Amino acid sequence: MWKDVCAMVSVELSLSVVNILLKKAMNGGLGHVIIVLYRQSVATVFLIPFAFFRERSSWTKLTASMICQIFLCALLGLTLTQYLFLVGLDYTSATFTCAFINIVPVVTFLLALPLRMERVDIKRSSGKAKVAGTVVCVLGALLLSLYKGEPIIINPQHGVVGDPRVVRAKKFGLGAAFLGVGSVAWSSWFLMQSRIGQYFPHRYSSTLIMSSFSSFQSALLCLITERDFSKWIVRGGLDTLTVLFSGIVGSGLCYVVMSWCVKRRGPVFTAAFSPLIQVFAAVLDVLVLREEIYLGSVLGSIVVVVGMYVLLWGKSKDVREALPKTVDEPHHQEIAN
Repeated sequence: MWKDVCAMVSVELSLSVVNILLKKAMNGGLGHVIIVLYRQSVATVFLIPFAFFRERSSWTKLTASMICQIFLCALLGLTLTQYLFLVGLDYTSATFTCAFINIVPVVTFLLALPLRMERVDIKRSSGKAKVAGTVVCVLGALLLSLYKGEPIIINPQHGVVGDPRVVRAKKFGLGAAFLGVGSVAWSSWFLMQSRIGQYFPHRYSSTLIMSSFSSFQSALLCLITERDFSKWIVRGGLDTLTVLFSGIVGSGLCYVVMSWCVKRRGPVFTAAFSPLIQVFAAVLDVLVLREEIYLGSVLGSIVVVVGMYVLLWGKSKDVREALPKTVDEPHHQEIAN
């Protein structure tokens, strides 16, 4: 258990650092789609030796159906999720973006219900907790989107003349919309990865194939949205560091670890650590980016986290209630015989 927890805490810390680097690079003019393209290309190159030397035999187990599922998984969990979150991050702040990530476990739970990967018995306290947690979390997400409030931590250098963030601040609501759609896409990835992990449990190979597909998808998106090839060139040490770190760590190692954890503990458990990104990012946001933190972000984040952990308490109670039945069932069969 502690191995899984430590692994996911490390993932969330790494992703918060990735968010800070991406925000700083975009403030310098690096494009959204260009970041996704180079990030996934770096991840692909990084994962090749792991997949071929450690899981070479696994490639013979690939089927056409599995390849199609991995392609769709790459589109939802890598290409679209990263692009939508990058646009939302560009229009808002790293802290606000990470606050929106908190709704991912609840969205994952809601999407899992019609797929029968999760169940709700409203007559039990666990079922009521799941419903209540979901409602509270949705209210928190609405509070995040609709209420900005006064700044709690004020930076004197924030919003100076010529700062590109002043222009983007007018699109705060649009950024929230992009983040909301991105949360749904990422939640879909957790569910699809859970299914892929059952039939193709080779985390390096599956992540490599997903990164390769995402690189191809991102290249097409670049050709459609950005015809000026001079903007494809990565300039400066910060942009290079951002692309390398986000590719190797953010899209490479982190997705390998998340795939491993989804296989061991399930999609909801893995998504439950998402709020830690906001804690780490809030500190880095103020210290590194000199961003302001607003009252609406704090209140909405608190409501979302409370709702999410009420939901997770209900889920854990469900597991505990199911254990005695599993243990007692063979005993009852012996008595019957």
